[in-house]
Amino acid sequence: MALLWALAVLSLLPLLEAQSPECANLTAVAPITNATLDWLAGKWFYIGSAFRNPEYNESARAIQAVFFYFEPRHAEDKLIVRDYQTIADKCIYNLSTINIYRQNGTMSKIESDREHFADLLLNKHLRTFMLAASWNGTKNMGVSFYADKPEVTQEQKKEFLDVIKCIGIQESEVTYSDEKKDVCGPLEKQHEEERKKETEAS
Repeated sequence: MALLWALAVLSLLPLLEAQSPECANLTAVAPITNATLDWLAGKWFYIGSAFRNPEYNESARAIQAVFFYFEPRHAEDKLIVRDYQTIADKCIYNLSTINIYRQNGTMSKIESDREHFADLLLNKHLRTFMLAASWNGTKNMGVSFYADKPEVTQEQKKEFLDVIKCIGIQESEVTYSDEKKDVCGPLEKQHEEERKKETEAS
């Protein structure tokens, strides 16, 4: 998920507190609690993203499908991520770690020797979440959108579109994934069988 974490430290929170109608009900999760991490546990699908940076949007268009698993480590303030990306009709698997900064509702990941930050936005009723961040100021702000199913409802999609409208991005700038193009299913199945055998053996 390098693209999805190619975001840096400047927070969107000042914009999220703006008075426009699209921003009225939008708040970052702070603090992040054990209950929040437990809610995030399990399988998620990358639905789409929108960035003001044209290079990010171009990179996003190369992603055909992504799904991943979050495994919380409460005591370590971390999420273990098992990530399956389909790019150019090939499956790319990656195991990585996300750091949790509980008090300010921020998550981060190390990419290319830099720590990249994003604010966690979620709606517990819709089973979706978003990561919102910016790089070098407002001109490169962006939001990535995730759900617990590969296809979202109109209500879930509207929540995402309201967020991008709030930060001044047009719906036409959104790049969506396509679960039908996923080729990582066989590898996921293989990994699940291996994990099951390890569990039974222990």
